[in-house]
Amino acid sequence: MSTRCGRRSARFVMRSVMLLVVAGTVPAFSDPTLPNETPATFVPRVDSFDYTKREVMIPMRDGIKLQTVILIPRGAHRAPILLSRTPYGATSRIAKNASEHLDALLDNNDVADVAVLDSGYIRVVQDVRGKHGSEGDYVMTRPLHGPLNPTSVDHSTDTYDTIDWLIKNLPETNGKVGILGISYDGFTSLMALVNPHPALRAAIPINAMVDGWMGDDWFHKGAFRQDSLTYIHGQESTRGSDISWWTDHYDDYDTWLNAGSAGEMARRHGLEQVGFATKVMNHPAYDEFWQDQALDKILAKQNVAVPVMLVHSLWDQEDIYGNIARFTRHSRRNRPIPRTSIWSSARGFIISSGSTAAPSDRSASAATPRNTSARIWYGHSSITI
Repeated sequence: MSTRCGRRSARFVMRSVMLLVVAGTVPAFSDPTLPNETPATFVPRVDSFDYTKREVMIPMRDGIKLQTVILIPRGAHRAPILLSRTPYGATSRIAKNASEHLDALLDNNDVADVAVLDSGYIRVVQDVRGKHGSEGDYVMTRPLHGPLNPTSVDHSTDTYDTIDWLIKNLPETNGKVGILGISYDGFTSLMALVNPHPALRAAIPINAMVDGWMGDDWFHKGAFRQDSLTYIHGQESTRGSDISWWTDHYDDYDTWLNAGSAGEMARRHGLEQVGFATKVMNHPAYDEFWQDQALDKILAKQNVAVPVMLVHSLWDQEDIYGNIARFTRHSRRNRPIPRTSIWSSARGFIISSGSTAAPSDRSASAATPRNTSARIWYGHSSITI
């Protein structure tokens, strides 16, 4: 009896479902939902931090915006600004040490760490035009506006526009700016001296790129540094410098022997696709291409009024020439001459008064001289007044 009733019930249910399907009134059945555990926007809690970090896109005169990271010590008031402009990634430079403390965030890889930590400076790092988070086109060591650069913008104008924005939009600043950096960042520090913004009160170029043929980076008085191709590949293959140079031998010496020539090595790595490699290959002699962008010559023709401290080492495989050449030309034509600081070590160790050299660590012995000259120099160059 129960079996027959069950069959009748099943047939009734099936007929009912079929009728509902025909009538188009079947109720919607949906899979059960599991809520997304990731918020639409996560807001970090940073109330305990001893600094404030801001990431902004600063507009240039041609409408291009440049990615800029700003670190402001908590409670800063009428603080001067220390600016660096770099092709090496402003955000990644700061993000490598996540911490609520500014001293851990900067650490001693930052050339301005002691000045910021001990004297309350605002630290600003910016991606140059065309690199990483910045908009626009990238040109290696972009020349000044002129025969080699028909556009209206260069590192001089970009620095001017950046400083102008900073002093108008950071209420914590006293409106005075210093610029500093090593190597390429030293080059951008020197470029800031061409038609400088009135708020630029001091500059510290460290082993700066000045003349790429005479002795900085690409050539050393005609001798091409073939390993420059690896750098050019890293800088210009992508905006984010995220394609690695590959090798087919354990020893680089064997790699270059196997290639046979710089041109063949460039071909194997597809460097005909990037602009600067072609320029280097097309200008092996000291022609107008190199002469017209030599910064020691350019700055010697200007009445540079901004105080400058040139920091240089006695050994540097990339940039051994520039700062000494800059000092020599300046001292012949201008007074007062810039201060020089020379130490007997490779780049990246310390910034000192020239009397000592020590590994860059946070020990008391090394931390004391590190950045001392930079801090004193900025203090005497009206940046803190």
